[in-house]
Amino acid sequence: MPEIKLTNVTKRWGKFYAVDHLDLDIEDNAFITLLGPSGCGKTTTLRMIAGLETPTSGRITIGDRVVFDSDAGINVPANKRKVGFLFQNYALWPNMTVYQNIAFGLSNKKESMINVNSDALALRTLINALSDGEKIKDLVNECYDKKMKLDMDKVYLKFIDTYTMSMYSARKLFDYKIHLSEDPRVEALARQEELKKDLSALEGELKIKGYELNDKCELVKDGVVETSVRKLSKEEIDLAVRRVSRIVKIGMFMDRYPAELSGGQQQRVAIARTLAPEPQVLFMDEPLSNLDAKLRLEMRYELQRLHIETGSTFVYVTHDQMEAMTLATKICLINNGVLQQYDAPLTVYNRPNNLFVADFVGNPSINFADAKGEQGKDGAIDITLLEGKKAKFIPREKLDMEKWFEDRDRAEKERDEADKKSLSDKKAVEKGNKDEVFKYHIAKVNEDDFSIQEEPEITDQDFVLGIRPERLKIGEGKLEAEIYGAMPTGMESTIKLRIGEFLLTGVVFGGITFNLGETANFDIEGDDIFLFDRKSGRFITAGRVEIQ
Repeated sequence: MPEIKLTNVTKRWGKFYAVDHLDLDIEDNAFITLLGPSGCGKTTTLRMIAGLETPTSGRITIGDRVVFDSDAGINVPANKRKVGFLFQNYALWPNMTVYQNIAFGLSNKKESMINVNSDALALRTLINALSDGEKIKDLVNECYDKKMKLDMDKVYLKFIDTYTMSMYSARKLFDYKIHLSEDPRVEALARQEELKKDLSALEGELKIKGYELNDKCELVKDGVVETSVRKLSKEEIDLAVRRVSRIVKIGMFMDRYPAELSGGQQQRVAIARTLAPEPQVLFMDEPLSNLDAKLRLEMRYELQRLHIETGSTFVYVTHDQMEAMTLATKICLINNGVLQQYDAPLTVYNRPNNLFVADFVGNPSINFADAKGEQGKDGAIDITLLEGKKAKFIPREKLDMEKWFEDRDRAEKERDEADKKSLSDKKAVEKGNKDEVFKYHIAKVNEDDFSIQEEPEITDQDFVLGIRPERLKIGEGKLEAEIYGAMPTGMESTIKLRIGEFLLTGVVFGGITFNLGETANFDIEGDDIFLFDRKSGRFITAGRVEIQ
């Protein structure tokens, strides 16, 4: 499977930048989730890679092939990019059976392909199946119902799945009536010899024409596998349909119509149809959003399994951070068209680049607390938080705050200069949807209308602490709070703690009961407490908090 590379890709409508100078490398066989809030640019990014949307500028390559380059004037159409696209609404033909829906794209496919002799392929498959007559008899005997009536659909499906054959070959195999013979083994071997003679005769005819067959029944001439622009044969189409139906476990629904299927079964049909042409890359745009919670969880496992079995590169759009965390090998988190972080899920969770990333990823949401302080000679930062509580933030690694601020200011200056330089180009368009520091939310008992409050003056002494709910140790500690809310779910409970006017969310594992209004002590534990710069919103470091 190919690597996908986006270089300085931008998509804008007027002054609105849906995607803003995006650089992205998607590795071979990766499962990437494009994550972000509604309108952030994730679907636009997906559609640009697939060829359904034309970028304003930039370059996109799939493998070693450039599919879009604004400077070179290259724009390969979607149907030539060898990608599969799975939409949110499934888009199944209601007047076609499941089989016809999956086969539809294959029957219209005409392109340069390796020439395969379908007759020889069918013969070899049958010869292989006839090696064991007793096994054929056993498979048929498994398909009798309680009234001893033979379920023919089940028989054919058994043959198709066991021997990886087409429906045409399955019917022919049953027509030999091996299961009714007094000695199935002898009867099967006799049939096998007949087919071997047919195969030998076919190979002889091909040899006269200068062809040989390799182990895949591909036509070889002068040591080179022959290709031509052609359509798929009925045998090839059926094999492809049966292959993908076996992968997504819908082989028993081939004759049904979409209206006769559940939501999850329709989803599997849509996936099978997308996989049938063997695309290099599979794109999915929120494909599970129409399913109920339980079925959505089951389909996540199915998608994980599909990714391993197909070996394809998956690019998946979602606004559900739990979906992104559980499915992806890497998360590409976007906000306002700008890439915020591109890392493995646990890296995004444990080392967020900024306040937005920390807030968006995690359920229950992270706790934010404003803190004011400065670094002492020992490297620790003396801070005040939660209505005057004194504490020390001790970084996990050596930290020079003065140098960190210098680097921040230099980076911001360089970015401003780069923006001014780019706007000096006559073709440049100033971004209308301006990028701003993320306005994080601090939970309080009485939420004020912040729109009428003056913005405070932010200095280098202003920080924001990010505390994951599992880092609050409830039951002991130096801090005292009121139990403001408790939601037990069996395995764990989500607790709301009130400290003055502030609310913090904690998670307690186990069947512990909390009563509203009671007092509880708690502490902030672990060395994975995040320290953010309030001025820029950027992550500074992780460390531990010691309440004084």
